Amino acid sequence: MLKTLFLIFIAYLLYKFIFGFVIPVYNGTKQVRKQMNNVQEQMRRAYQEQQQAAQQQQQYQERQQQSHVQNRPSEKGDYIDFEEVK
Repeated sequence: MLKTLFLIFIAYLLYKFIFGFVIPVYNGTKQVRKQMNNVQEQMRRAYQEQQQAAQQQQQYQERQQQSHVQNRPSEKGDYIDFEEVK
């Protein structure tokens, strides 16, 4: 009889431990892991967007420099070919 009561008490403690500690810790860990993955994904997306914006800015600046170089007068001076009128 005493052995049966002791086993019931141990089973009760084990039940309380599993459902009061192990399962909540497991669920909490799973939730934190999921949130960390979401944060990492957001950071990755933000980094990619930043890289794309920087690349577009660089391409824009290169185009601006190329158009500025093409429109700039030559450094040797302008040579105008003309015929003398008599």
